[in-house]
Amino acid sequence: MTVITISRQFGAGGSSVAGLLAERLHLDIVDQSLIAEVARRAALDPEDVAAEDERPTTLLDRLALSFSPLAAGLGMAWEPPYPDPSVDPRREVLELTRDVVREAARSGNVVIVGRGGAHILHDDPDAYHVFLHADQAFRQRVVMEREQIEQPAAARRVHEMDANRAAYIRQVYGRDWLDVRLYDLVVDTGRVGFAAATDLVELGLAKRVAARGADRRPEP
Repeated sequence: MTVITISRQFGAGGSSVAGLLAERLHLDIVDQSLIAEVARRAALDPEDVAAEDERPTTLLDRLALSFSPLAAGLGMAWEPPYPDPSVDPRREVLELTRDVVREAARSGNVVIVGRGGAHILHDDPDAYHVFLHADQAFRQRVVMEREQIEQPAAARRVHEMDANRAAYIRQVYGRDWLDVRLYDLVVDTGRVGFAAATDLVELGLAKRVAARGADRRPEP
C-alpha cells in the first residue's frame, strides 16, 4: 500500500510531482478533491473552502460569527450548516479535513498534496512524507508562467502563500512547516527539476519499503 504526502513551498512543483508520481505508480491524487469532499460534508460552497485552503482561519472565523446575534445585523444571508450553537465550526472543518486525509490513507495508493498531510499522518507507518522546496527566483518563474503574471506579482504570491502555509501548520498543528525532521525526503526542485524529484521520491519510497520488508523477515 502506497501513501505519499507532499508538502511544498509555493511554486516548488507539488502538483507537478504528484501528477508524475500518480502516473508512474498508478496512484490517486488527493488535492482539489479534498476541498470538494470537505465542502460537501460541511455543507459549504467549495469556492469558499478553496479560497481559505492552507491559510490561517478567516473563513472559519466568519462561520463562528454566523452564530452570533450580530450576524443578522451585519446582513449575512448565509445560514450556518450547524444548527447546534455548541458546535465549534473551526474544529468541525479541521476535523473533516483530517477525516478525509485519514480515509484516503486507509484506502492506500494515494498521493496527498498539502493540507497538513504529513502532520495528520505523522504516526502512520505506511506514509512516506516529502517536502519540496526551491529558491525564490525559480519559484517566481514557475508562478509567472503558470499564472501568466509579471515578476512583482509572482514574488508577492510566493511570499503570501508560503507565509499562509507556514502559519496554518503552526496554528493547527503547532509545528514548524520547514522543520526537515518532519519529512522522510526533502528535495530542491529548483536544482534537480520535477522529473528528477519524482525519481528521487520513487527511489526513496522503494528503498524504505525494501528496508521494512527486510526488518519483518524472520531470522533463519
